[in-house]
Formats: sequence, structure tokens, C-alpha cells
Amino acid sequence: MIASDVKATLSFSDGSPSMELPLYKGTIGPDVIDIRKLYAQTGKFTYDPGFLSTASCNSTITYIDGDKGELRYRGYPIDQLATQCDFLETCYLLLKGELPNPQQKKDFDRLVSTHTMVNEQMQFFLRGFRRDAHPMAVMTGLVGALSAFYHDSTDITNPVHRDISAIRLIAKMPTLVAMAYKYGIGQPYIYPQNKLSYSANFMRMMFGTPCEDYEPNDVLVRAMDRIFILHADHEQNASTSTVRLCGSSGTNPFAAIAAGVACLWGPAHGGANEAALNMLEEIQRNGGVEKIGEFIKNVKDKNSNVKLMGFGHRVYKNYDPRAKLMRETCHEVLQATGLHDDPLFKLAMALEKIALEDDYFVSRKLYPNVDFYSGIVQRAIGIPVSLFTAVFALARTVGWIAQLNEMIGDPEYKIGRPRQLFVGAPHRDVLPITQR
Repeated sequence: MIASDVKATLSFSDGSPSMELPLYKGTIGPDVIDIRKLYAQTGKFTYDPGFLSTASCNSTITYIDGDKGELRYRGYPIDQLATQCDFLETCYLLLKGELPNPQQKKDFDRLVSTHTMVNEQMQFFLRGFRRDAHPMAVMTGLVGALSAFYHDSTDITNPVHRDISAIRLIAKMPTLVAMAYKYGIGQPYIYPQNKLSYSANFMRMMFGTPCEDYEPNDVLVRAMDRIFILHADHEQNASTSTVRLCGSSGTNPFAAIAAGVACLWGPAHGGANEAALNMLEEIQRNGGVEKIGEFIKNVKDKNSNVKLMGFGHRVYKNYDPRAKLMRETCHEVLQATGLHDDPLFKLAMALEKIALEDDYFVSRKLYPNVDFYSGIVQRAIGIPVSLFTAVFALARTVGWIAQLNEMIGDPEYKIGRPRQLFVGAPHRDVLPITQR
């Protein structure tokens, strides 16, 4: 953060004295106005619902340019990472700031693989849930419960504790997601196998059974790995801000990440790919490809309640850079699984074609986003729709941890405490009950 020679001057039309506010420059992106002394000097707050114009921290982790459609982790473009690195390399980068050399990668992969098992008592904890519980309800409980098993790494102010809890969370999340899935369908849990890669291990725990050896499909494993990389971090989004706010109180890392999981569950955030698939299934039930014209007509009608899910993005005003990569993976997976002729996937491709060519969508930049394609890919792999957000949480865990660690190490960090514009009743006196 570099102080600018330029100052912002805040003036008031009510005769209050004006004040100068410092300006700071990032390495890239918009300048920021420092308003920390605003209340002390003027007695006034700013009003910014959703914090859309407020920088809550300075960060070196992830940069997004929504207008240009750019996403970078530690300066590296997402397309280079997704095509040249695996997920654990990306984890190393997010946590440590640099990509690993061969020995560092070998050591890091080994460290993560030796922490993939979870305490056997987690199985008994799982049994307290109904079999039909939503996987995100289960995951919120399981992740929070980790703090009950690892008392030796719950001090968020201790860097050694933060390092080991980071490895434990990254390593155990695939095991927990797979356990939640297996519990829901009544199959036995599959223990992790350290000789497999991170993503192949997850696939085996998800789809393997004790009856026969599971052979991971390389195309599907690569697709899963790419999903993890593309979702690993996304700057100061709702769940990341939740993790930072929760962690600012000094709570343990497992509790902070559980808060992120809970926030991610929302349909406007992590549930977007689930919503996109549900939309496709509803169109399919109502006539499929033959009725797609009618569906698009309703989407364009402002008076209808029909929404197009999985298209456009709040941040990216151009094409979502992750969507381009996921689109390639989507077609590879459909080819490898022989699902190109599946009615639902044919419907998805027809909808994609319309959105990329119809002027209504093109002019509004309602391009397919990463949620649209990742939902299709996960369904083709065999992951049920209800588990999509749990997979998202698995991938985002490393980003949450990196952001949390950065906040703890920031000398300017304080417990989060947003202010408010109070519009309720002024002072009132309580009347005796007989006079009310």
C-alpha cells in the first residue's frame, strides 16, 4: 500500500469544515480513500450497503479486474495456473506466495497426504444427522467439529498452529465431503490412499467401494483438479469476508472456516451451480430442447419470474475467465463419458449456444459463467447436485485459510465492527402495562 501525494478533499454544504483524506495506491486496481479518521473528525460515517465501494483490507493474494475479465492468484493469470499446475501447487502458491520448486512440491504433497485421515469418532458424529440432510448442513457441523479433535492447533495467533491447521483442513476436506456423500447414500466410507493425487484420492473416496478396486479416469481427475483450482480463491467475496470477520475475533481456524462454509451455502454464492443445474432439469421436465425458445422468451419478459441461472456475474462485466477454461473441460468430460447425447447435456449446450449468439444476452454480457459449466461437469462425473456446494467449499478452503492468515499477520487488523445508519424509533419511555 503506497501513500499518494494526491489527497481527497471532503467538503460539506452545511458549513461544516472540510477535511483532507489520504489516498493510497495499490500495485494495480483503483486508488482507495482512507476514511479511518472520518468519524473522529466529523462525527459522520459512510453508508455502503454490501460494502460495494469499501476496501476492508489490503491483500497480496488475489486480483480481479471485472471489466477486463481477469483473475490472478499472487500475480499469476488463472488460465496459466489451470493449464500448467495442479491443485496442490496452487495451494502452495496461495499459502506461501510463490510456486513450489520440484522438491518443495514433493514435500508439500507428502505433507498433505499424511493428514488426509480424520478421527474415527467423526463417523459417530455423522450418524447424528438424518440420511437425507443437505450435505452443506453436514459439512458445517463436521468442519466446526474438527476444533474438538485438534486442540494442538487452535491458537489463531500462533503461526505454527496456523500452518498445521491449514494443512489439516486442506487434507481433510475431501475426506469429509466424501464421508458426507457416502453417509447420505448408505455406502461404507472409503479411507484415503496416500499414493494417489489429491483429486484422484477424492474421486476414489467418492466413487470407490470395498467390492472392487477403483480406477480413476485421468480425464475426470483432471477436470476435478481444474474445478478445485478455479474455485480456490476469489478475492473479498461474501464467504471470504465472513472468514476474515469471524477470524478477527480470535476464534480458532476450524470455526472460522466453518463460518465460511455456512456462508457459501447461500444460493447467491456457492449455491449458484446447484441453481443452474436445477434450472436445466426444470426446463427438461417441461419439454427440454423443444421448449427452450419459450423459456428464453420468458427470461426476456420483465413481467415473468423466470430467471436465467449460471449466466452473467456480479464481478465480471466481461466474460468470466474461469468459464472459458471450464467450458473446455466441460466438452472434454462429456466426450470422455459419452454423455454428449444425454438430453440434459444437449439442452445445456443449446442454451449455451443461444446465450453466446442472441443479441439480448450478448449486449447485456450475460455470458455463461463458471457455475454453469462446473455444474454440468460435476453432474457428468457423477457428483449429485446437492453436493456441488460442498465441493466448492472443499476448493475454497485454501483461499479462506490464505486470507485468514494474511489478516492475522496484518499489523493494522482489528476485530471487525461495521457501523450503521439507525432509522428506528428515537427515545421512548416505557408506559405501565395498563396504559399501553
